[in-house]
Amino acid sequence: MASEEQISAIKGAKVLMVGAGGIGCELLKTLALSGFQDIHIIDMDTIEVSNLNRQFLFRQSHVGQSKAKVARDAVLRFRPNISITPYHANVKESRFNVDFYKEFDVVLNGLDNLDARRHVNRLCLAADVPLVESGTTGFLGQVTVHLKGKTECYECQAKPAPKTYPVCTITSTPSKFVHCIVWAKDLLFAKLFGDKNLENDLNVRSSDATNLSEHSEDVFECRKGEDIEQYGRRIYDHVFGHNIEVALSNEETWKNRNKPCAIYSKDVFPDKLTKENGKTEKGSTTEDVSAMASLGLKNPQDVWSLAENSRVFYESLRLFFSKRQKEIGNLTFDKDDQLAVEFVTAAANIRASSFGIPLHSLFEAKGIAGNIVHAVATTNAIIAGLIVIEAIKVLKKDSNNYRMTYCLEHPSKKLLLMPVEPYEPNKSCYVCSETPLSLEVNTHHSKLRDFVEKIVKAKLGMNFPVIMSGASIIYEVGEDLEEDMVAIYAANLEKALSELPSPVISGTVLTVEDLQQEFSCRINIKHREEFDEEKEPDGMLLSGRVEAPVDKNSNKPIGNGESTSSALSTEEIQEGERDVEIQETSESAENVTGKKRKLSEVSKGSIPDHSGLPDESSRNQNQLEKLDVDDEDDELIISNDWESLTKKKRL
Repeated sequence: MASEEQISAIKGAKVLMVGAGGIGCELLKTLALSGFQDIHIIDMDTIEVSNLNRQFLFRQSHVGQSKAKVARDAVLRFRPNISITPYHANVKESRFNVDFYKEFDVVLNGLDNLDARRHVNRLCLAADVPLVESGTTGFLGQVTVHLKGKTECYECQAKPAPKTYPVCTITSTPSKFVHCIVWAKDLLFAKLFGDKNLENDLNVRSSDATNLSEHSEDVFECRKGEDIEQYGRRIYDHVFGHNIEVALSNEETWKNRNKPCAIYSKDVFPDKLTKENGKTEKGSTTEDVSAMASLGLKNPQDVWSLAENSRVFYESLRLFFSKRQKEIGNLTFDKDDQLAVEFVTAAANIRASSFGIPLHSLFEAKGIAGNIVHAVATTNAIIAGLIVIEAIKVLKKDSNNYRMTYCLEHPSKKLLLMPVEPYEPNKSCYVCSETPLSLEVNTHHSKLRDFVEKIVKAKLGMNFPVIMSGASIIYEVGEDLEEDMVAIYAANLEKALSELPSPVISGTVLTVEDLQQEFSCRINIKHREEFDEEKEPDGMLLSGRVEAPVDKNSNKPIGNGESTSSALSTEEIQEGERDVEIQETSESAENVTGKKRKLSEVSKGSIPDHSGLPDESSRNQNQLEKLDVDDEDDELIISNDWESLTKKKRL
């Protein structure tokens, strides 16, 4: 039973939820049933058919509607006397500023990307509002508490770039080439050449959910009297033309996104295809059959045009049906299957062209391989309960009992829920500790545009930056700028750093601010003539941030399941919230130990003792994994490095 103090704290609280998906549905229900009276929800997504298997507040009739609004209506049916305010909007919109955040007693996060989570973290810091982060990925999950000046902020620990992707994004709103690869490999390839009895989300469209049996259910079956050219054109027109037009019919989805364009075969194919294709293959083995060879395309590192991708798409389809007919129905994608890679590359590039995403070479596409896994609704419910527990502690200001809690797949010390005391703020964090950064850059060659895109936006996560050199503003983004200033700043973007009105040279200190986030940092500039194009492709090197641990053997950041532990060497699929996710590489993400060390212990070089672990948990030893997982379109980011995670003081 809740105490009088808890009841009072709950009823008087004003709560902001960010995200109304897998965890969000469970969280809203739990908040309402726990007695919270004033809840606000922000979510820009609309409901997809594939959400319905676990986002239980939604029904088939809700497909295409706002998640935040439908979730509100569903909860008010069994808790009609509480106030729930939905916002069908992007959390990064200017109206959700620091003053907006100051209205709330606590913010509960369940976002689907690193950039938005950084944004909320900074606004919570600026508004001095407690943030409870959360996420699930399959059987794994976590809840963490972040309070300004008392615990580490969300960015105190390195967050490697996400490697997992949701099926809702893949099927409906791709924004990266990897989304197109996953769509081509795990949906289209599987639909055409895989097991016909397996469920496939390829035909599930937001506004086409009630008409699945009419147009799309049999489209992938070769019709009587239809030759391979007719079949290929029909498939092409359906997936790249019809499906895109159906998606465009849901205007709500494209309010905050760029609209794709439908592509039809008549626009890219010649009238007759068969004669356009070069030689035919003599052999019939997987190694011999190649669309590239048939079409005379030799260099796998060339980026094909839309027309070339369309020809490869058709030719690879033709070769599968003419040379490998017996395999159709039993095929699964294999990165060592040349014809399969060619088909997936072509299909992904055509889809990328439709969505305005840069095309990639076959060599690059082949490297983007991963595994799809499904969400676990029970984990969402567990994590939602833990979020509410921590939120109540925050409202009671019970700082001695704050916990970061990890939900494990396999027991550690006979525990599946592992609570850990929060860490103090990282003194090296450039976000909450305002530590200056350093940038090595060729100031004569690199343009201001490179700095803005590669550093300010990509690395620092700023949305509306203002860049100052001393007292001079050299670049600014804002809705209230005068036209002449917009023109001046646009012209500055194309100038080399050293050629700006206020030259940026070695020794210059730039101040970069985001006025919406009320976040500022200083960057010390150091001129450097040359960069290794392979190791430093950006042509500039930012240091001073909290970096991901580095694998000494590969010099790559450790994250997304990669481990320094010799005990962990096998790849394993990692499961993620919202329908389906892809992860390029991952390893056992099974456990989080509750043991923490003091700073003094670390300084003495002590190594954590796992000898007390039960036998069934032995595979989890040498890990204290910080699961940085997202609700909804989750990625899983795991750091298995003891040193990086325990070199912090306890509160």
